[in-house]
Amino acid sequence: MASRIIPVDVFDLVIFGGTGDLARRKILPSLLRRFRAGQMPKDARIIACARSPLDDAGYREAAAAAIAEFAGPEREDAALVAAFLGRLHYVTVDVTGDAGWPELAALMRPDAVRAFYFSVKPSLFGPIAERLHLRGIADADSRIVVEKPFGRDLASAHALNAALAEHFAERQIYRIDHYLGKETVQNLMAVRFANMLFEPLWNNHYIDHVQITVAETVGVAGRGSYYDGAGAMRDMVQNHLMQLLCLTAMEPPARFESDMVHDEKLKVIRALQPVPPSDIVFGQYAAGPDPSYREDVSNPESATESFIAMRCTIGTWRWAGVPFYLRTGKRLKARSSEIAVVFQKLGHRIFGESMESHRNVLSIRLQPNDGIDLQVTVKERGPGGMRLIDMPLDLTFADMAADQGEAAVDAYERLIMDVIRGDQTLFMRGDEVEAAWAWTDPILAACAEHDRKPQLYEQGSSGPDDALMLLHRDGRRWREIKG
Repeated sequence: MASRIIPVDVFDLVIFGGTGDLARRKILPSLLRRFRAGQMPKDARIIACARSPLDDAGYREAAAAAIAEFAGPEREDAALVAAFLGRLHYVTVDVTGDAGWPELAALMRPDAVRAFYFSVKPSLFGPIAERLHLRGIADADSRIVVEKPFGRDLASAHALNAALAEHFAERQIYRIDHYLGKETVQNLMAVRFANMLFEPLWNNHYIDHVQITVAETVGVAGRGSYYDGAGAMRDMVQNHLMQLLCLTAMEPPARFESDMVHDEKLKVIRALQPVPPSDIVFGQYAAGPDPSYREDVSNPESATESFIAMRCTIGTWRWAGVPFYLRTGKRLKARSSEIAVVFQKLGHRIFGESMESHRNVLSIRLQPNDGIDLQVTVKERGPGGMRLIDMPLDLTFADMAADQGEAAVDAYERLIMDVIRGDQTLFMRGDEVEAAWAWTDPILAACAEHDRKPQLYEQGSSGPDDALMLLHRDGRRWREIKG
């Protein structure tokens, strides 16, 4: 069955930082694909704003180059690209001054949804929000989209939220985390809350532990100045992995509505227990085929982690005694993002000790081959007795899309259209962000107090040896990182 394309209302999407890397790599290609799918109405417009002294024609030329470099097969359709480029406009704006704002105000249409994408550094969020409000460019129904990082600690996150709240209501603020736009993340909620098969088992009576892994093969070259001041904990755990944990552990909301989903996620964050330094492993990739972390960040004394593994617990009846193991790192053996729900052993094993190593595992794969599989134990085919093997019941979404003649939808495509629709379900609420930092800050402070240094690990490995011991001491083992 082909997916339905639901058109959105006529909109003006203003992209601050419209000449930047995110706009070129993600935002413009995503909008082109939504245009090709027929989801963008004929009168929709994209208005880029930046300091560069361009006009509409100059920006369209730059956008065409970005599409040629970063878009998919749709870039080969010259007529499609030309029609899309006709939707693009450009205004030179000084976001901290006065230049360009009257020209931007003159472009706004009273009958179109107004959305403003802040594809700029967080220090500019406040000045842009202030000018949009004071100059009457944003109205009470406008939406603003802000990218991470949402601060680097609780104090800065609170200040950032306060700066936005001076000019926009919480219902107007969309804090984007592209992980939440992935097809498999949404299917995690569908699997949990739309199937009788899983929800009765989703508790400490049946689940032994949960592993959440986000592994990358790339290093931090090109992002060194930012990353060395953040590290894996701030860059990945506090937002991406935290959101995956929340969706795995949350209680069913009364209805699938934005605020009700956010309320349940917030309860999970507030129920997370403090993590002692003994339950955390920091790592840093050594020199190998590629430069070391310290070489990539041009800091030979850096003690910033490019890898982190940790054991978390949630203080609720549902999850009492169930550890959640989180790990993420750069320069690992494969690019892989997975949530693995590992079920308990059988209480009585009629096939003897051969069943000791067999477990049911529900694996939710976010990348690169997004899908869900359920590992079940079956008899190996052929004569010779009862030999047990584990086999997956595999639901790979890319295969399903290919069978239906559809292309996979990028997270940014989905999230930008949700902004236009006014649906905040897949975005982060301000109190979620602050609660996550309230949990993260003491962990970082305790590790700093104990002078926890990152352990070097080989490029192309699964991380430092101490990360393996984090599970071995509990009688468990990490799942293999597979691409």
